[in-house]
Amino acid sequence: MRHGHPGQLRKLAFLAAFAAASGLATGAANAEPKKPAKSEDGKYLDADGHPTYNISEEGKKVDWLTYSGYRRYHAECHTCHGPDGAGSTYAPALADSLKTLTYDKFQETVMGGKQDVNASENKVMPAFGGNKNVACYVDDLYVYLKARADDAWGRTRPGGHEDKPGAIAEAEKGCLGS
Repeated sequence: MRHGHPGQLRKLAFLAAFAAASGLATGAANAEPKKPAKSEDGKYLDADGHPTYNISEEGKKVDWLTYSGYRRYHAECHTCHGPDGAGSTYAPALADSLKTLTYDKFQETVMGGKQDVNASENKVMPAFGGNKNVACYVDDLYVYLKARADDAWGRTRPGGHEDKPGAIAEAEKGCLGS
């Protein structure tokens, strides 16, 4: 019985170890997800009252905002900021930025835009306050990217998620005008 070339076996073992260590095998990342301080009207909140993620103990099910944020991010933001908030040659990695960026500064930047222009750089992010596909979901985007920044969720689409809470559905209707 032949088991393959030793070089191929080493390569397969390396790839399997890499996938397991990087969270590619499942959605879960390496860090133990932080638990929210409280839940209010279907949103999970941190100790400062800002929206946050809630990932199940098994790391396979996320809250609604994390799931919705993933979908919104890949519909509106990934073109510039790269897949999964990992950045690109065009715009920074938001998964890194949210390690230090506050909730308020995130909202301010998304809604109002940002411009850093000097002799060596011209960094411009347009304002998305007038785009309802972004403005109505800024909390969702923040929660998803915060989970990525905290290494609580890996670079995969959330498989399982909580149902959309009624209060979030109502807020969405009000924001979208439907």
